[in-house]
Amino acid sequence: MNWARVEKAREYIGLKGYVTNLPTITASAAEVVAAYHDLFEVEATFRMAKTDLRARPMFASTEDSIHAHLTVVFAALAISRHLHKTTGVSIRRVIRALRPLRDVTIGIDGHELTAPTPPTGEAAEILATLYP
Repeated sequence: MNWARVEKAREYIGLKGYVTNLPTITASAAEVVAAYHDLFEVEATFRMAKTDLRARPMFASTEDSIHAHLTVVFAALAISRHLHKTTGVSIRRVIRALRPLRDVTIGIDGHELTAPTPPTGEAAEILATLYP
């Protein structure tokens, strides 16, 4: 074991470096760090799309179907990010809590009656945060 190298490595514990090809005139150190933090947010969003939203590859053949698919995916991502930032709850928990909520519309003699499922527990808390 090379103990000198081990001690040298211990000196760097807790330090993080960022590498960029931007000159300091273009971006300050703080701007470079902020850009990497934004990149982390984007990567977290796509991880969320793969796991919590269960996004899977789709094979589309026409330009319209590709555009439609991308529109739906990015709308779902934007809504998911908004829900997460507003409530502080993971999108997985939001989906699990809100999934049981349903509205039923019943038509009797030309009259329509809508009966919603009343939210309880975590679903009620999430909705109260979204709609104060």
